[in-house]
Amino acid sequence: MSVEEYPVPGAGPYAITTGPDGALWFTLVHSGQIGRLVPGGTPTVHDLDPDAGPTVIVTGPDGALWFTEYRAHRIGRITTGGTVTGFALGECGPFGIAAGPDGALWFTETAADRIGRITTDGTVTEFPLPTAGAFPSAITAGPDRALWFTLNQANAIGRIDLDGAVTVHPLPTEAAAPVGLTAGPDGALWFVEIAAGQIGRITTGGRITEYPLADRAGRPHAITAGPGDRLWFTEWGGNRVGSVTTGGVLTSHDLPTAGAEPHGITLGPDGALWTALEFGALARITPHGKENR
Repeated sequence: MSVEEYPVPGAGPYAITTGPDGALWFTLVHSGQIGRLVPGGTPTVHDLDPDAGPTVIVTGPDGALWFTEYRAHRIGRITTGGTVTGFALGECGPFGIAAGPDGALWFTETAADRIGRITTDGTVTEFPLPTAGAFPSAITAGPDRALWFTLNQANAIGRIDLDGAVTVHPLPTEAAAPVGLTAGPDGALWFVEIAAGQIGRITTGGRITEYPLADRAGRPHAITAGPGDRLWFTEWGGNRVGSVTTGGVLTSHDLPTAGAEPHGITLGPDGALWTALEFGALARITPHGKENR
């Protein structure tokens, strides 16, 4: 595996996604900016409020990028041309966001125990969760026309249908603290357990399997589907990027710079994996040859 690091302006690269324009879009959580990088080009940044705290960013159904502003309690939208719009919420700490199968964006409210839904014209609907203090975190669309999300402090994976009905699936490992999750190529949802040092898999029927990392203190943070039958994840505490096959075979790779703090990860427009390194760069990861297991 080869890793190339590309410094970016601003402070605190956090989440990253591939936009509809063939560019990588990323949040700069500490400087309150949204960044854009075409692989091989020069990064640019777009300013938000300095204290906005942009966290997760995704492509919306309208061809714009949508993101959460965790500290400012807003949902943001930026066109590929750089025009920014914000939609104010109550004090709810929005974190994860995903495009739903209904043409809206769905997001988690970490401080309010709710799942939110916002249409592309800014209309917000909120759905309460059955557990207080659950800290809903990442969210993604599943293969079953529902949204799936992690309940970091409730130690569970949740599902919400398009009518707002919620199902909660407790994890087998206590205090696992799930964070990132994504839809896998196998029709299941895959997630990371930051406190337990495990990768998890849940079927749409609620069956859970957990795969321990070699370094249980690696603190896996985000996960994304890659090419083929492999999913890729970041180990924030271990300064590594790892992968897991749909059969549960795990591989980990050290990053070249100590203390890089890898967070978000995505499959880039160039077919490589890209991860946001909070110390101030994006890393391009190219798997090749035999891997050490």
